[in-house]
Amino acid sequence: MKTIQLRTTGSLTYKKNPLKGRPSEIFTIIQTVLYIMRFRLFPFIFLTLIGSALGASNKNEWRIVWSDEFTGTGHPDPVRWSYESGFARNAEKQFHTTKRLKNARLENGHLVIEGHRELPATSHLPDTPSNPPPTIEYTSASLHTKGYASWKFGEIAVRAKLPKGQGVWPAIWTLGDNIPQVGWPSCGEIDIMEFVGKAPGEIHGNAHFRQNGKHASDHKMGKTKGFWENSHTYSIKWDAKFIHFAFDGKSYDSFRVEKPKTSCVNPFHKPHYLILNLALGGTWGGKIDNSIFPIRYLIDYVRVYQKR
Repeated sequence: MKTIQLRTTGSLTYKKNPLKGRPSEIFTIIQTVLYIMRFRLFPFIFLTLIGSALGASNKNEWRIVWSDEFTGTGHPDPVRWSYESGFARNAEKQFHTTKRLKNARLENGHLVIEGHRELPATSHLPDTPSNPPPTIEYTSASLHTKGYASWKFGEIAVRAKLPKGQGVWPAIWTLGDNIPQVGWPSCGEIDIMEFVGKAPGEIHGNAHFRQNGKHASDHKMGKTKGFWENSHTYSIKWDAKFIHFAFDGKSYDSFRVEKPKTSCVNPFHKPHYLILNLALGGTWGGKIDNSIFPIRYLIDYVRVYQKR
């Protein structure tokens, strides 16, 4: 128990009687107490005060509004997830397959996104574009909640074990629902976690947006060792003012939401959907070490919280 030592100086003084000269106020208090006693209002008043206190408390409580714990086996839940298909962006080398268990499946309580080097290279996979068919040397998967679930503000937490090796580029990120209408980067992008194998001591968080007619970004970086040795929780807490980036519950930086100065609606005041993917190579992933395959990106859970 903490003890506070009070200091005293000078002689003792006496306070005036606080009730002296206030007979009307005293009479009003007595009347109120008698009224409460007469009509037995103590339980009502007590319950009202308790209810008000609980109501105020509940407004600040977080609750899960969406989650996937990845139980079961086989394909990811089709009610929650859909797939990107084909080659996507950033000159990445992987071809995203659709409903191919070799690249995305539920196993031992995880979502497994697995990257493969296809030997021999192939052009005969589901959803392969034609005219002419591409040469596919690497395959992986990218899952998203577009059309199924999206959120504005809250906490998005993903616990995952990252792959390691030169050329890997796993990510947890969001895009604005309105990307079909406004395009990227006007829709906004939040990179909850990006990791590239060529920089094994770093994780990255980003916010992408349009400013003054051009692409702009705000980059955050956290440093530690051995990300891939165990599962860790990568998360953001997002409200109307800030996006806080965190690793295992500890914030390592923040983005000020008002930073995109635009005449349009702020992209971070609009709903976003979630994407989980494993990229290979590309503009940031760099050269791929072919000795690392197959490589597995394990996601333990995804949980989305919002305040009541």
